[in-house]
Amino acid sequence: MSNTTLHPRPPFKFYLGSHNPAWLETADVPLCVSHARLAGRRSLPRARHGWLLDSGGFNELALHGGWRQSAREYAAAVRRYHDEVGLMRAAAPQDWMCEWEVLRKTGKSLRQHIELTVANFVELRSLAPDLPIFPVVQGWTYPSYFECIRLFERAGVDLSKEPLVGVGSICRRPRLLLPTQLLAELARAGYRVHAFGFKKAGLKIVHKDIVSADSLAWSYGGRYEPGCEGSHKRENNCLRHALWWRQDLLNHIAEAQRTAQ
Repeated sequence: MSNTTLHPRPPFKFYLGSHNPAWLETADVPLCVSHARLAGRRSLPRARHGWLLDSGGFNELALHGGWRQSAREYAAAVRRYHDEVGLMRAAAPQDWMCEWEVLRKTGKSLRQHIELTVANFVELRSLAPDLPIFPVVQGWTYPSYFECIRLFERAGVDLSKEPLVGVGSICRRPRLLLPTQLLAELARAGYRVHAFGFKKAGLKIVHKDIVSADSLAWSYGGRYEPGCEGSHKRENNCLRHALWWRQDLLNHIAEAQRTAQ
């Protein structure tokens, strides 16, 4: 792996996950919105702020055992979002998550998921080199992530030159040791890392090493929180609650920065 990068690492950016595409028009913070929430809409919102497109891959693979859209169809959808929604900063490819429940559903091996992840990015880059689709490193064990990196290198993709490199299959782990060490090592190698769905406790550790992250954890927790101001029963779809959760996360990170100084 290269230890240099053509892109200086900017301050950490957090993309707030959203089930509701309409928030793109109203929320004045960076959002992460899934392709599954935008696909098939006749009209699309106009973004108020820069945002990140998630492919919705975990649910796609866990529910259907594979991608139902071809790379060409997905690239066309990304182009539509890029042009009609506007302000798209980055778009995830159709990567293949490596959690065991996903592997059981697809019936494929960990190695096959890694190979398919690399192949899809290479195809998308060929189909739409002008779109901000970024590579994602997938794996489950420590060696498998680095095997994915080697496959990217063999395919002619220099990850150290990419403006953003995602790391997947890290959000549902019971322990933080492997993902925090992995993210820090990739940052030392010069990669501008995006951590998909990483836990708040993990972000307090690795925020200084990564470029960005996203999370919908506020919504999962909000299922058990009573709704604010009596306007709804629960907080899992509440923008006000989501923004409070986001600010609390950023406050925890700021405190971690002060403590480290």
